[in-house]
Amino acid sequence: MVVVGSGPGGLQTSYTLSRLGLPHAVISADPVPGGMFQRFPYFQRLISWTKPYAPAERGSREYEWYDWNSLLGDEPGHQATVAEFMDGSFYFPSRAEMQMGLNAFVARAGIKVRYNCRWESTAEQEGSFVLGTSEGEYRCKVIVFAIGTTTPWKPPNPGLELVPHYADTKPLNEYRNKEVFIVGKRNSGFELADALLPVARRIILGSPSPARISVVEHAAVGARARYLQPYEDHVFGGGNVLLDVAIDLVERLDSGYRITATGAKSKRTSVFEVDDAIAATGFTTPMLDLPKMGVAVFSQGRLPALTPFWESVSVPRIYFAGSTTQAATGLNKYGIPANSAAVQGFRYNARVMAEHIAAEHFGIRTGHRTVQAADLVSHLLAEATRAPELWNQRSYLARVVSFDEGGIIDEGILPLAWFVDSSGSDAVAVSVETDASGDIHPAVYLRRSGRVEEHLLSSEALHQFETEDHRRKLEDLLRPYLT
Repeated sequence: MVVVGSGPGGLQTSYTLSRLGLPHAVISADPVPGGMFQRFPYFQRLISWTKPYAPAERGSREYEWYDWNSLLGDEPGHQATVAEFMDGSFYFPSRAEMQMGLNAFVARAGIKVRYNCRWESTAEQEGSFVLGTSEGEYRCKVIVFAIGTTTPWKPPNPGLELVPHYADTKPLNEYRNKEVFIVGKRNSGFELADALLPVARRIILGSPSPARISVVEHAAVGARARYLQPYEDHVFGGGNVLLDVAIDLVERLDSGYRITATGAKSKRTSVFEVDDAIAATGFTTPMLDLPKMGVAVFSQGRLPALTPFWESVSVPRIYFAGSTTQAATGLNKYGIPANSAAVQGFRYNARVMAEHIAAEHFGIRTGHRTVQAADLVSHLLAEATRAPELWNQRSYLARVVSFDEGGIIDEGILPLAWFVDSSGSDAVAVSVETDASGDIHPAVYLRRSGRVEEHLLSSEALHQFETEDHRRKLEDLLRPYLT
């Protein structure tokens, strides 16, 4: 088995595979772990939090909810490694602190990576995959591509190819006293705008759709609050502007750029002559030759089509880890996506995927524990209250318990989309979800006689779901299995 990539997704996959006793190789084109953090985010500080002093003890399972950047470890030295390198003066780690946390995780866990080994080609021969690399061939039964969404991407708007991508942003001083047009209103666009506020004369952020704001959308995919000073500046008329416009044409001028755009609602055409421009239009997965060998893709070829266990829907035994797991969208309840594009989400995906691979392809199964009937309700409510997997991956991952002649079996953390579409013995899955109004509550999915029913439990002001009301409701739902 081979894991391609040494970013957080690849490292978490390798760590879990090793703990399961599954031999594998890890190869990486980068010279160090987490090569992305050598470059991005461009202005140094992450938008995912690590809280050095939290309501839960550092290193505990519950603490993972307050530490969105460390990888998951089974031993104290492998846990909360990013928090270890922060001094508590800031809520968000810098790139350097993130890198130190990854380095410590790799060194302490003994993760072996062949660095400076670039994946160059893929083929399938006699039931095995053959990976061509800059250091020779690797043959394996299963591949995990932990290659991220790391290749700069631009939509095919006329002339947009003339505009530097976010990845090619110049040093801050080169934008001093300039009018800058940023194409895009997601996190990378707001990151640039926030950094440019002290130096640029005016900043225009333009894209067809309105800005999605995390605290409004109740989802981390929206522009994060840490970058919202440009938005506030726009609202209060501070000289910077957010526009819902489609880019029709970009022309290069001696003095900068001429951008012609059409209002998304007004349909009026406007022309902007600016000193500089940046395309904050996102990234794509570097698929190389995978589509040619049959790996189905979507979203203009930017993402592979995946099963709920992050396996290619068209080429079995090819899996994806890291930020590419956002391609398995799950139930997408209330239109709120999972956190699979970021470490706090995909680290759990990687662990679940590794356990699935070990069982499905190598016959290595993790031990599932029996739950006593008298403890079942307490167990599920405790998970809804404190399980970081359920809180970080709401409506996406669930705690699953099955009922059969062997008793009540805790099946572990599994993808919710898989559970609701699967058959088998009676079972219950509990997840945490946020609805469109921002209300956070547990959701119970009960599979009985092959049919899945959804039941919502009530929210609670402090998100403490181990109350008598929650207990009574869950007991009523599970009564046939509690006797």
